[in-house]
Amino acid sequence: MGFQRGATLVELVMTIVIISVAIAGVTGAFALISGRSADPLNQTRAVELAQLYMDEIIAKKYDEATPPGGQPPYSGATCNIGPDAGESRATFDDVDDYNGVSDSPPANVDGALDGYNGFTVDVAVACAGDDPDIGLPSTEAKRIDLTITVPGGQSFVFSAYKANF
Repeated sequence: MGFQRGATLVELVMTIVIISVAIAGVTGAFALISGRSADPLNQTRAVELAQLYMDEIIAKKYDEATPPGGQPPYSGATCNIGPDAGESRATFDDVDDYNGVSDSPPANVDGALDGYNGFTVDVAVACAGDDPDIGLPSTEAKRIDLTITVPGGQSFVFSAYKANF
């Protein structure tokens, strides 16, 4: 009878335990990665959405009294914020009309945007003179703040200034 080689029961059990621990670790890592895989997509979509809204707002006149082309600049003594009576998003004609706009799901002037369910857009417009860090008279610039909230509750804030010209 020849010499036989093989694995003992103890060696087999130890191998199964080691492989089980390794598989559990790899599975946990994949679960963590897949749970965060939507974050970059949501961040990219938030930036695109902010750009869409900001382009629409910045394209408008500085103030209701500003003539087409922006010259001469608005020379009023006060900075007016908010839409005029009877205005809707389709008839907004100056930057401050967008103050208080809140869209969920986001929409352009023509209606809801496809693929942005679960996103929320909030717009706030303020006179730059209300911000002590800027140091401008209140009639020289308006600050536009967009807050984009993505599914999952993460918020991104984007800001821009519309100068009086």
